[in-house]
Amino acid sequence: MKINDIQKKIDAEVIFKATDADDIDINNVTVSDLMSDVLVVDESELLIVSSLATDQVLRTADIVCASCVVIVNGKNLNQQMIERAKEFDITLLRTPHTTFNTCAKLNELMSE
Repeated sequence: MKINDIQKKIDAEVIFKATDADDIDINNVTVSDLMSDVLVVDESELLIVSSLATDQVLRTADIVCASCVVIVNGKNLNQQMIERAKEFDITLLRTPHTTFNTCAKLNELMSE
């Protein structure tokens, strides 16, 4: 899945787009609000879906080499979170959809 396709499918707002975002194929998705659970994920081309709207999500994404983070429920993102996305060059998206609906839409996209 390309990040542009993900963005369109889940009606996401692009908060920050990484420099290599157009070249990345997302092949794996993890969904969690517990960053300790994300830390044990050992997958490449990873997308993290979370309702946790703190910079800790971006710090964790950097550690696991995730390519993109999606924040659900249209949550407000603080400036520190946006700054971490820029610092780590990780695409940051925000969708108005719930976690469940976001995952259902991503499943549809992965099945195409």
